[in-house]
This record gives sequence, structure tokens and C-alpha cells, in this order.
Amino acid sequence: MDDVASSPTDPYTQAGVDTAAGDLAVELMKSAVRRTHGPEVLGGVGGFAGLFDASALLGYTKPLLATSTDGVGTKVAIAQAIDKHDTIGQDLVGMVVDDIVVVGAKPLFMTDYIACGKVVPERIADIVRGIADGCAATGTALVGGETAEHPGLLGIDDYDVAGAATGIVESAGVLGAERVRDGDVVLALASSGPHSNGYSLVRHIVTGAGIGYGDHAAEFGRTWGEQLLEPTRLYTTPLLRLIEQLGDGIHSLSHVTGGGIAANLARVLPKGSWVDVDRSTWSPSPVFRVLADLGGLELERTEGTWNLGVGFFAVVASDVADAATAALRAEGIDTWQVGVVGTGARPAGDYEQGAKGVDGGAVRLIGAYREAGAN
Repeated sequence: MDDVASSPTDPYTQAGVDTAAGDLAVELMKSAVRRTHGPEVLGGVGGFAGLFDASALLGYTKPLLATSTDGVGTKVAIAQAIDKHDTIGQDLVGMVVDDIVVVGAKPLFMTDYIACGKVVPERIADIVRGIADGCAATGTALVGGETAEHPGLLGIDDYDVAGAATGIVESAGVLGAERVRDGDVVLALASSGPHSNGYSLVRHIVTGAGIGYGDHAAEFGRTWGEQLLEPTRLYTTPLLRLIEQLGDGIHSLSHVTGGGIAANLARVLPKGSWVDVDRSTWSPSPVFRVLADLGGLELERTEGTWNLGVGFFAVVASDVADAATAALRAEGIDTWQVGVVGTGARPAGDYEQGAKGVDGGAVRLIGAYREAGAN
């Protein structure tokens, strides 16, 4: 007898949910997921819950678990528009796992959730392969996930992705504002583009300019969709190596995501401290300049939305700043000094403070951005 779930008379199938397609998607993604599994992962793919051997935690004096959850946002709309889904997964890992390294934690495992209007197995497998590749690059085990088909709620080609990850850090090694001191140097780590933030503004500008995502973008030598899907740079592994190399010299880290440059740096500075971030130390990436020109915007007006070429900040002791810069550049991440932490009388002017409920330091951007192409 045929399985009821695969029968054309099955009421669930008639309601628009294809369980057979879901099973095929799992089969297509299995090998990619398994590549992220070390001996700590038990039970394989397909269980109700992922199992991770926590015996390694016994080697910590006071282990703290760090956790983060996030999604990719409206960047997925561009992936859907040009039917390219193999990089969105890396964006998800960047948004989730790179938040964990901010406190100095090593990621352990991650789970994902994909909601879609219709399961297209190859599409789901592309998304998950991207997640698995990102997990492998950051030393994170992808231990489980869920794909949910929501006919009537989402369109046939619509989907959204989200994820959550857990990491571990020794209590004595937690990074944060309490470690920051007067005279610490603020280093900027280059982004690969908009990452996964500010895409509602990106899409508004592109649509308003009458541009299609499949249109050729002469400025970039590829289509607009391909340029805007440039995946999020992953910082976890290089930063963990930096922490191991320079130890107590690394005081706090900031992931430049929603809220932009000043707000995210302010979150990892102590109350009463301040930093003037010097715009003249870098030239925003071409993609930001082109988008701003299309939208009739000054770059300064987008600083609370886009990262403008800065994906991370590292606040470090002044005596390790050169070594940290050299180490990160050796990892392929352009890094430069943008400011110095002050704890004395703050200069007059408008500073951003108290971002996302954190009563931290104060940050403002000063000066003018370096001209495109200038050294």
C-alpha cells in the first residue's frame, strides 16, 4: 500500500504541503551538514533534537555559555529575485555566529530555521549548504534545523531564514566594556559590503532607480543582484586566533550590524568614555557610494543604517595595536586605526550613546571620508 503522506488524496498535500519534497530536501543537504560534525556531535541528521557532547566543558574553570539568534532580513528578497540561494546561508552564519565571538566565545553549535511558501528541494539544499559552509569556516557544528512549508502565508517562491548558535568562553576571558581603558586604540576591520543590514534601504533605492536585479551593473562588472548578494565576511576564526595570540590585550569587540557604526561601537565602551571615529581613515566601499548617489543621499546620512566598509571594531590596548593590525591583515582582513578611547572631559558636540538599551560609551564620527581610490 502507498504511504498515505505521499498519496495525491492526502488532505495535507491537498492543502499545499509537500512532505515528500521536504524529505528530498533533507537528503540533498545531509552531506553538507555532516561536514560540520566532529566527534562531539551525536545522532546524525534528522533527529528531533541535536546532541552535542559537553564533556569538553569539564576542562573549564568557570565556563559560560554564549548564545545568539538572528536572521538575514530582506536580503533574501534579492536572492529570490535572481534565483540564487547559495550565499544566503553564509550571511546567516555571519549574523549569528559573529555575534558570539564579540564576548570572546568559541562557537560550539548552531541550528537553523527556514520558512517557505513551497519546498523546492534544490533551493532548500542550496540554502543549507551555504549555512554548512559558513559553519565549517567558523568551527561551528550544524546540529539541527527545521524547514516549514507555509502555503497561503508565504508565496511559492518566498522564504525566510533564521538561526541560533551557542558558544563557550571562560569566565575570566569574557570581553566587554569593563576591560576598556583610557588610551585604548579602536581598530576597524573591513567589511565585504553591506553584509546583511540596511537592505530595505538598498532595495528602496534600487527600485526607485528603475533597476532590475538581473540588470548588468557596469560599476561592478556583474549584475546588480550578484553584487548585492556578496556574502557577509566571517570574522570568528581570525578573531579567535587574535585573542589567543594577544590575550588580555584585546579588550572589547563590536559587530557592526543593525544601527550602524556609532551605535554598535558605543555598546562595547564603558559609561563615561568616548571615541571620535575619524572618517578620513578610510574610503567607503564603492557599493555604498553608488547606492548613495542613486538615492541622492550623502554617505553621512547612511551611517546609522550601513556599515560603510567597517564590519567589526576591535578595542585593544595601545601596546598591541600594531600587532593586532598586522595579524588581522595577515588573515586577509584590512584593518586600520580609527580612534582612541578617552575617559576625561568629552569634547563638545553630538555623540551617540545608549544604543539598544546599553548605557555605554559615547561615539561620534568626525571629519570627511577619504576620496574613492585615495591611499
